[in-house]
Amino acid sequence: MSESLAGRRVVVVGAGSRTGRLLAHAASAAGAELVLAGPDPRKLEWTAGELTGPSTVVPVDLTEEASIEALAARAGRVDHLVSTAGMPANGPLKDLQLTDVRRAFDAKVIGPLLLAKHLAEQFADGGSMTFFSGVAAWRPAPARTVMATTNGALAFLVQALAVEFAPLRVNAVSPGIVDTGSWDGLGAGKEEFLRQVAARNPARRVGSPEDLVKAVLYAIDNPYVTGTVLHVDGGGRLA
Repeated sequence: MSESLAGRRVVVVGAGSRTGRLLAHAASAAGAELVLAGPDPRKLEWTAGELTGPSTVVPVDLTEEASIEALAARAGRVDHLVSTAGMPANGPLKDLQLTDVRRAFDAKVIGPLLLAKHLAEQFADGGSMTFFSGVAAWRPAPARTVMATTNGALAFLVQALAVEFAPLRVNAVSPGIVDTGSWDGLGAGKEEFLRQVAARNPARRVGSPEDLVKAVLYAIDNPYVTGTVLHVDGGGRLA
């Protein structure tokens, strides 16, 4: 990995999130130059301050095409792009607001489409794009209809993008239940929830952000992987 990223430019959309920060750390340690993108400049600056190598902070709003165009202009020549972006719209469908549904599609479907539209021609030979889908597409559940739909759409989108922009490689990572901090809202019930998930999963554990970073680095590094969804869910979609 150190050889494949040394001197490369990697764009991380969602670099202020826990998984995005860990990915930025790993890529920077391997010698990459980072373009840190996301909606919150303060979080991006925090990530940048932790890195050992060069980085550029570029705020981006995936709901606005002009913002994505500006990111493309700032990024210049790119070797790899990873987007961890997600804006869940969860709850009973009858209670959801259309604005929330549209934001969920902007993050998981429209945003990736526009990132490809404005950045695909800027990739160096051997480049790749990696997006984040999710296990809900394969295991839909009540009150998760929008999440299942957006993640499923992204899984098919990466196949279409891989064909349209070949030989640029396009893949997705599909996390299962991962302890990224998103479950902290369960409070005292979090540990029991994660224990139950681990007991059901064929891998008998829940995921960590490090598991996701390893999958992304694999997708970046393997030149024969494209149009593929890498399931990092401990087999949760099967249980």
